[in-house]
Amino acid sequence: MLKFGVEIPFVSHLGFTLHRMEAGEAELHYEARPEHLNSFDVTHGGASMTLLDVAMATAARSQTPDIGVVTIEMKTSFMRPARGPLVAKGRIIERTATLAFTEASVFDAQGRLCSHATGTFKYVRRLPVGARSSHAFKALSTD
Repeated sequence: MLKFGVEIPFVSHLGFTLHRMEAGEAELHYEARPEHLNSFDVTHGGASMTLLDVAMATAARSQTPDIGVVTIEMKTSFMRPARGPLVAKGRIIERTATLAFTEASVFDAQGRLCSHATGTFKYVRRLPVGARSSHAFKALSTD
């Protein structure tokens, strides 16, 4: 199991694990705990969307892991209930100097597609831990 390269408390809380982060692609694994389920006893859509978001962000960071990303926009489609162990696969579709256009899919243990998302991410510089204040990042450009 790999490390994300940064501490992401919400990701740690949900229990996502990173299995691949290279060449514009990422793979994460996740199994929802009982408190992450909805009233239908399946993975809550918010948890699935977070998994998709992190898979896309990790793919965006895979070529430049020292640079952070922030989500600009995301569109999600749900195809079937997400039950049991899940695998998310993200990839960069296109990249510019300041933006990454990405997609990700979540699959169940049988390899069936549960959800899919596209997202746009802005590349940002990370401030040193001692220099952090209410602004945790700085844009790479002033577009």
